[in-house]
Amino acid sequence: MNRKPEFIRGEILRRVCDGVSDDLLTAGLGKTGLEKTVLHPEEINADTLKQLAIFANYKGLLDFRPEGGFGLLYGPHVAPDGTAILHEGMVAGKEYMSYADDGSGEKNVVMMVQIPDAFDPEMPCIVAAPSSGSRGVYGAVGLVGEWALKRGFAVAYTDKGTGMGVHDMDSDTVNLITGERTDREKAGANSHFTAKVEPDRKIGPHRIAIKHAHSGQNPEADWGKHVLQAIEFAFYLLNLEENFGRTQENAEVAPTLTAENTIVIASGISNGGVASIRAAEQDEKGLIDGVAVSEPNVCPEPSESIVVRQGEKEWKGLQCGRNLLDYMTLLNIYQPCANLAPGLRGVAPMNHLDETLCETRCRELEKRGLLNGDSIEQMAINAQRIINDYGILEEQNYIQPSHFANFVVEGICVAYANAYGRFSVDDNLCGYSFAAVDRETKMPAPWKQLLAERCFGDGNGIVPTSGVELINDRSAGGPMLNRESVSTTGEKDMNLDGALCLRSLATGLDENGTPLNGERKEHAERIAESISQVRACGNLKGTPAIIVHGRNDAILPPNHTSRAYAALNSIKENDAGNLRYCEVTNAHHLDVFNAFPGFDARFVPLQCYLLRALDWMYDHLAGKKPLPPSQVVRTVPRGLDENGHALPITPDNVPPIQDNPPKTDRISIFRGTVAIPD
Repeated sequence: MNRKPEFIRGEILRRVCDGVSDDLLTAGLGKTGLEKTVLHPEEINADTLKQLAIFANYKGLLDFRPEGGFGLLYGPHVAPDGTAILHEGMVAGKEYMSYADDGSGEKNVVMMVQIPDAFDPEMPCIVAAPSSGSRGVYGAVGLVGEWALKRGFAVAYTDKGTGMGVHDMDSDTVNLITGERTDREKAGANSHFTAKVEPDRKIGPHRIAIKHAHSGQNPEADWGKHVLQAIEFAFYLLNLEENFGRTQENAEVAPTLTAENTIVIASGISNGGVASIRAAEQDEKGLIDGVAVSEPNVCPEPSESIVVRQGEKEWKGLQCGRNLLDYMTLLNIYQPCANLAPGLRGVAPMNHLDETLCETRCRELEKRGLLNGDSIEQMAINAQRIINDYGILEEQNYIQPSHFANFVVEGICVAYANAYGRFSVDDNLCGYSFAAVDRETKMPAPWKQLLAERCFGDGNGIVPTSGVELINDRSAGGPMLNRESVSTTGEKDMNLDGALCLRSLATGLDENGTPLNGERKEHAERIAESISQVRACGNLKGTPAIIVHGRNDAILPPNHTSRAYAALNSIKENDAGNLRYCEVTNAHHLDVFNAFPGFDARFVPLQCYLLRALDWMYDHLAGKKPLPPSQVVRTVPRGLDENGHALPITPDNVPPIQDNPPKTDRISIFRGTVAIPD
């Protein structure tokens, strides 16, 4: 009989979308509403928060200009066959949402299932779509949900235990599952996230706790489990009497849709991608039939047998498969100085970080014996060399300054160090905290009510977000905005002390290479233990899988993620697995940046290759189409017109994944060695 899964606790919220005033894909905005620059609802409630969330996640991840691909390669108004259609792309259907929890009310992982009216029980398909990054449950609607809903497939979403659970310590308010805010006591066990604070611990005024960083639970360890739970939840809902369940004579409802007669594809990008990979590795019930993911944040088990070659270059051993906190804390130290290297200074797009701050970082690193050079330029060159010698591809160098300028690196380092160490907001790890700031003083200030009310819709779960900033509590003169703070040396070096502290916790060594001791050693050991819990084993047990990854990825380096995982998989499955790896040239992690000068002429949207991987995987599972060979997909930059403007993208810029690529484009994966054409 159809039984509600035990992990679903509390009420299941049900929303019926008519496809006109509200819909599954665009929350009633349609393609026209999504094209707006900003969204200012008159009232903040569950309905408008859903709109804000879908709007912000679409706009925060994709280039929404037609010349960049919107309306041609992706978008709610692009038909499954790739042709643009005239209507708004709204999808009618039912949406269900609930918490998965162990009964404590402390995990409250958000699960959501969308069942379009066009769902065909004769050709059933469920697509699992965990959110990317630390985004909320609507984070994958515009990325994976769009592909599935337009084909009439059900979608199983989860925020993976991260999401926009935000506890404002000043007002003592929290989010509910719908994103609406209320008092902590009133919310009780229905709170998306409530920070645990020890009675004798003091927290600075105006501080804010965010779930991914401060839940104390290392949620990443359970990402695979959450994806599998979302799929089980989807089967339960599909088999309700109001949907496709069959009512028996005894009034019990029997399921008609099962893992045996339903295609299930696990998908996602970045953190959503690795969540689906780990779900496939952990799938003991045979729920998942195939995997199609993009740029996964996969942390493979270390193996001395892994070798990666790209043309004449080779990486092996510890040069492959480093964990996220390891390479991000290295970038957090050296990238500000590398910003000043020839070819980047005054050239790289969005390289707008104050050069005085970057020069100070170079000099402070040199004073500490962490960087050599007789001039700022030579220091910058050496800083870039340190980064690339760490297995990070040179193809990312041009992009990385923009990511540091936009707080990507710092935000990830602080959030993941806290999450891996299972720290709480009152642990004040390495002197970092989160708060809104006063524009003039750059010091912590009360969080504006409107920003708090909108945070579920506008936020992405990694600070800075929704008016919440990164604070250096150890700044001379008192807590201050991290980049404006003054270190113990009396210099404005963008909190090098804090960056080195985070680096030591990632490596277990201080800046001189000496093993840590005392409390810092204990903190580093906690972090190392949690990182061991998030590593992927590499064994997909024969499940067909397609991974696409941009060669220019400046957040998740291919050597440490997809390339290393493909090599490990060949070892674990004795070269008999069904994993295919497609590496896309002129593509990187954040398609949204392609809307800006310096990116637009050089890079193509990686999103279109996720959609093609999903097409291929479905055709393989439904029609037995052979999987494509592993390959390099050689895209063509858009280039500039005579006025210096990027040319509109055309299909010629984004050639397809080929079923028979030339030898010069084929990727060889054999006995732990991945050989990639240059």
